[in-house]
Amino acid sequence: MKTIKGPGIFLAQFLGDKPPFNDMKSICRWAADLGYTGVQIPTWDARCIDLQKAAESKTYADELKGTINEIGLEITELATHLTGQLVAVHPAYDNLFDAFAPDVVKNNPKARQEWAVQQMLYAAKASQNLGLTACPTFSGSLLWHTFHPWPQRPAGLVEEGFKELAKRWLPILNAFDEVGVDVAYEIHPGEDLFDGVTYEMFLENVNNHPRACLLYDPSHFVLQQLDYIAYIDIFHDRIKAFHVKDAEFNKTGRQGTFGGYQSWLNRAGRYRSPGDGQVDFKTIFSKLTQYGYDGWAVMEWECCIKHPEDGAKEGAPFIQSHIIRVTDKAFDDFAGAAADEESNKRILGII
Repeated sequence: MKTIKGPGIFLAQFLGDKPPFNDMKSICRWAADLGYTGVQIPTWDARCIDLQKAAESKTYADELKGTINEIGLEITELATHLTGQLVAVHPAYDNLFDAFAPDVVKNNPKARQEWAVQQMLYAAKASQNLGLTACPTFSGSLLWHTFHPWPQRPAGLVEEGFKELAKRWLPILNAFDEVGVDVAYEIHPGEDLFDGVTYEMFLENVNNHPRACLLYDPSHFVLQQLDYIAYIDIFHDRIKAFHVKDAEFNKTGRQGTFGGYQSWLNRAGRYRSPGDGQVDFKTIFSKLTQYGYDGWAVMEWECCIKHPEDGAKEGAPFIQSHIIRVTDKAFDDFAGAAADEESNKRILGII
């Protein structure tokens, strides 16, 4: 067993136009003052990182890492969710997902995908230069518009979709393998990898690639009514990153899991600040520790009720209180007795 690292904080939801949230140094100082020891960096925000430069210049990567270390923090991972999303986009979502891309490739799906792949390759090398071991991302989606099969899906459609998704990701996974970094897919509604079954389908199509790993975020499973504890038992060897994000599911006579047309406040399933929802984090931290997860516990804040700064203040002590410092001895050592082969045989009654 190993002790989970943390508390960490994902910066994406806190960046803004006003101090201390508009500058990398100042937002890191803010996080450190709240008790966080790690920051997960969104690679799409130029205020945080020049991704290409971090990939091509070890000096720049060392300087960035040094600046953050001097504040008392570590970089937990480079997050690539928005660029990973653009590796696979169905045309129905072109206009919406163009918002994730630079102007030069908007209205050009082919150029946008090529740009996204290159960004992922930069992320692989940048992660290596920064001494990181995992890179959270999204898988993108070619099939999500067929999630609820009406009209009926033609035979072979799902298989063809996963075949194409694997084709797009295999070169990226190989590039990450070359630099010794895991790709940690966040299993998320809207992605083709949205639950355990779809992840297994993807694994099969990428030949169980050793770098096709997971970011564990229980909030998405609460909204799907999936057993997020059993999920750890099944996939623990692939979990390489962890978002501490809470959620609740409150079904009514009017709506259930398909409540997506409502505002976040009015949905049956909604995200909450850590500790305010229904997620059993005590069991989650126990399970991850039991299975030897030694990565970071990173708060991702998404809540439709609480102010983000209050969520951030509460997040560090919440995570810290759940991290289990693993034991270096058995609890019943005091009652132990010296033994040898002959003694054991006597106890068994075989001599």
